Amino acid sequence: MTASFDQTDVLDLVVVGGGAAGLSGAKIAARARRTVLLVDAGAPRNGPAEGVHNYLYAEGTAPARLAEIGRAEAAGYGVQIVNGTAVSAAVVPPSGAGGPRFTVTIDVQDCGTRTVSARRLLLATGVVDVLPDIAGLRERWGTDVLHCPFCHGWEVRDQAIGVIGSGPTALHAVQLFRTLTDDVIYLQHTAPDPTEEQLEVLAALSVPHVVGSVERVETADDALTGVRLATGDVVAREALAVAPFVRGRSDLLADLDLRTSDLDMGGVSVGTYVPTDPTGLTGTPGVWAAGNLANLMAQVVTSASAGSAAGAAIHMDLMAEDSAAAVAAYRERHASRDSSDIPPQM
Repeated sequence: MTASFDQTDVLDLVVVGGGAAGLSGAKIAARARRTVLLVDAGAPRNGPAEGVHNYLYAEGTAPARLAEIGRAEAAGYGVQIVNGTAVSAAVVPPSGAGGPRFTVTIDVQDCGTRTVSARRLLLATGVVDVLPDIAGLRERWGTDVLHCPFCHGWEVRDQAIGVIGSGPTALHAVQLFRTLTDDVIYLQHTAPDPTEEQLEVLAALSVPHVVGSVERVETADDALTGVRLATGDVVAREALAVAPFVRGRSDLLADLDLRTSDLDMGGVSVGTYVPTDPTGLTGTPGVWAAGNLANLMAQVVTSASAGSAAGAAIHMDLMAEDSAAAVAAYRERHASRDSSDIPPQM
């Protein structure tokens, strides 16, 4: 669905990103009778997943179906949805006592480039998962190669799981997945050597520790069967867990004078995100961020909640601006009326 839209209008809100955070923020603002345009590039992070989990009332729903439902709900309140990519943005210099203003240039699918004006922006562009350089890993991502035990752990319970070490959180992941099955192997890969204390934890949990880099993922009949090490040895597994480097999408950030910050764990950066206040407001006035872009640990339900909070905050920010403008106009009218009542000087 690609909505037509009037480029001459100044919209109350442009939302960039059509996932749970973006749709939720757009919907709540539209329900408050704000004019909203949502730009969806159609590349959701959870696209490969079979279903969304831990989302109350929508357990197991396919990501594409959830997006379809969300789009229909948002459109029902007047949100204009555009299939395309926001390629640039600009902060418009203020004029008078008005609040922030922006322009966003959109590469609209099958329709060329359009530029729109907005009073506020909500960035919900998500993140990119940077996986270890292991042949075949990306192809199984979201099916039997997983990263979050809360999102997909139940689906691999009691299976033979291999945890691939690629950073300082690997041993933490081992413990998380060990609660789901008795059969976990820790594949150290490129992770640092475990400490004596960590080796004791592995032993206590009966988790074998395999030293050496993983070269490729082995499959048969479209199912993961194990991993092949650089030594040539094959370790049979039914599922793999790996912690990717989670990079917040940088789309439009430089244009809006925003930068990402590192999320450090154990003195090592495991991802980048856009810092915000509790409502999602960034360091640039008039620009909010929600979802994984602002919270790398957010699940779908968390992202939807953050989008809702941001949408409500944006509406109230616009309300304050509108009220201030109304008061200024009111005072100006009454000042003119009062001056007209003063008799001319003789």
